[in-house]
Order: sequence, then C-alpha cells, then structure tokens
Amino acid sequence: MDLGTIRRILMRLEDTVIFLMIERAQFSHNPVIYESTNTFAELEKDRESSFMGWMLRQTEITHAKVRRYESPDEYPFTPRSDLPAAILPPLDYPKFLHPNKININDELKEIYIKNIVPVLTKRDGRPLDDSNYGSSATRDVEILQAVSRRIHYGKFVAELKFRDHPSDFITHIRDKNSEELAKLITIAKVEEALLQRLEKKALAYGQDVDESSQLNDLQKGKCKLDAAFVVSMYRDYVIPLTRKVEVEYLLNRLEGISGTDINGLLKINKENQK
Repeated sequence: MDLGTIRRILMRLEDTVIFLMIERAQFSHNPVIYESTNTFAELEKDRESSFMGWMLRQTEITHAKVRRYESPDEYPFTPRSDLPAAILPPLDYPKFLHPNKININDELKEIYIKNIVPVLTKRDGRPLDDSNYGSSATRDVEILQAVSRRIHYGKFVAELKFRDHPSDFITHIRDKNSEELAKLITIAKVEEALLQRLEKKALAYGQDVDESSQLNDLQKGKCKLDAAFVVSMYRDYVIPLTRKVEVEYLLNRLEGISGTDINGLLKINKENQK
C-alpha cells in the first residue's frame, strides 16, 4: 500500500460517486422516506423508523453475510452487533492499520439527508414527491456506502504519512493537538486539484451524448448534475469529514505501543531523513 495506490482508488471512487449522484438526481426529494412513519409495517419490526434507514439496514445485513464489512476499508452504518456473521470463510487481509473503532457514518448520514439530498434533487417544476420511494432509497444507500468508503480511506492516508515521518506526529499525538495534526495532513494544492478534477468529471459525465455530439461542445450542454454542487459537496463535507477521520486515527495511533517502541519509531524517522 502506498499513496499512489490510494490516490488511484480515490479517483475511481470519484467516478462512482458522481454516477450515483446522477442516478439519484433523476428522482424527486421524496422527504417521506427519511421521516419516522408507521406507513410500513416492516420498519418497527426491524427497529428502523424511516424507509431509507430500513433499506440501508437490510442492504447491510445482506452485505455482511458476504463479508463486506470484514474488509478494512468498509464501514457499516448499522451497528456491527446487529449484523449477521458472514456465510463465506474469512479472508486473510494484510494488517496495515493500527487497531481502531473510528466510524463517522452517523454524522455522514445526517449531513447527506439534511444538506445533500434536498439540493441534489431540486429541479424547476419538479414535485417534491414523485412516489419513487424504492428507487430513491436504493440510490441513497449506494451513495452513502461509496462516500463512506472514500471518507474512511483517510485512515490509510494517515497511516502512510505517519510511517513516513513518525516524529512529526508523535509530539502532537501525545499532546492531543488536533489542530497541528490537521495542518500536517492537509496539502492545499492537492485539495484544490481534487476539486478542479471533480468539476471536469461532473461536467463530462453529466452530459446527454448522442451520435451528433461534438466533444468540444459537451460542456456547453445541459448537465444532468450541477458540477458546482459536486465540488461544494466535497469541499464542505467530504474533505472535512475525511480530515476528521485522519486526525482521530492519528490521535489513537500510539495506543497500546510501549515507550520503547515509540522511541524506535523516532529512530526510523531519523533514518528516513538521512
């Protein structure tokens, strides 16, 4: 695992998220699927109050059975204690990350429902509710899972940066200095390049292309997705949440490590600087 590999994975996830957002944007907001309701008898039985929450739980129950959440880069929204064991034999994943229980999916889901869906689905002349509840919730689940995976990949980025220069981090970790840790992991030009790339992708992927389309005219057409909104979603939510995961991971990075081993990490850093 290296930063180049992670970068390629995150770039593919950008494509996934944009295409899924295009799919969700074709349906109305349908706010009823996020509200507590007694319309659906199955919800109370399955300890869910909203239709989308029920869809998410049922999807994750199925995915847990095929060991999705045994992968170190997948994090469920459903409490792990509520998920069934996998029916497939376990895989032997490399031990790369420091042991941790960081999962910010509850925060992500709240942001998605309150701040992202209403804007993503808003169209002039479109009704607030088009009754496509199943289709809307299905797309919601897919978007949440993809964005969650992208955000929690911050753990891998943080681990690699820590391994490269342990002494840069250790003092701030010991001092529980979140602000300084955030500065160490933030590279403004990388974030700006990401946002520029997202805008270009959203413009390209959001076009209706037919046999008469010319490549140089695509960005002039009407997009199925607002590219500026994709950029703002990453800038205002995805990047900050990823940074939060990275900082929380680093704050716990020395747990269970002896003073002798920490001194060894400091020596490794000195060797890297030679």
